[in-house]
Amino acid sequence: MPDTPFTGRTVVVTGGGTGIGRATALAFAGLGASAVIVTGRRKERLAEVAALDPAVVPVTADVTTESGAEAVADAVREHGDGTLDVLVHNAGIFRFSPLAALDAATARDVLDTNVLGPVLLTKYLLPLLRSPGGSIVLVSSRGGHNPGPGSSLYSASKAAVHSFTRSWAAELAQAGIRVNAVAPGFVRTDAYAANGLGPEEVEGLFAGVAHGIPLGRIAEPEDVTPWITRLADPAGAGLVTGQIITIDGGMDVGGGQ
Repeated sequence: MPDTPFTGRTVVVTGGGTGIGRATALAFAGLGASAVIVTGRRKERLAEVAALDPAVVPVTADVTTESGAEAVADAVREHGDGTLDVLVHNAGIFRFSPLAALDAATARDVLDTNVLGPVLLTKYLLPLLRSPGGSIVLVSSRGGHNPGPGSSLYSASKAAVHSFTRSWAAELAQAGIRVNAVAPGFVRTDAYAANGLGPEEVEGLFAGVAHGIPLGRIAEPEDVTPWITRLADPAGAGLVTGQIITIDGGMDVGGGQ
């Protein structure tokens, strides 16, 4: 297989300013993509990623809104040949949500970002997706099929992403567009800090969780990105669609929560 399988291709990565999204955008750029459009709400984070590779194009947009989704579609039209080859739905948020503490504002925030965002953006970008040959990869979570206590809202949103993956794969197969997902377990990102945990609390959490992971460690974003790029590559995964790849160090098979 060539070292740059995405040469001349256009990629969109949502939530591309941090964590898995940032690593994914840079991975596609390193694999030859001519334009990697990264979206998010924080302009400064997107600019930091764009400064690392000239192929990265920052677009500040809230894709839970139709105007934000249209802004991303406009960026695709402006780059390359106006055709989108790969759409990576990475943007997502986690909120600790014990049942007794749930409130409407938190529910709307999680569901808008994790569920409505992918739906709206896919709708707006679908006419631009290469057909045949386009690929959609969604970043889900093992919580979508193995939810834990205190995360019912987040897990429900990721169960929806699991459903999107299989439903869209069936719906778009006739157009030659493949749809797959990755479902990571615990990954070192800033999601935990966003929930109010300090550095020592995060490390304590990870240390405790690692004991329940058969392979013995928390994932890094770079453990996830090769699976995203591999699923997106029609040369290597041309007959793979409707699949959800769990990347959790063996937690599922080991019975870990």
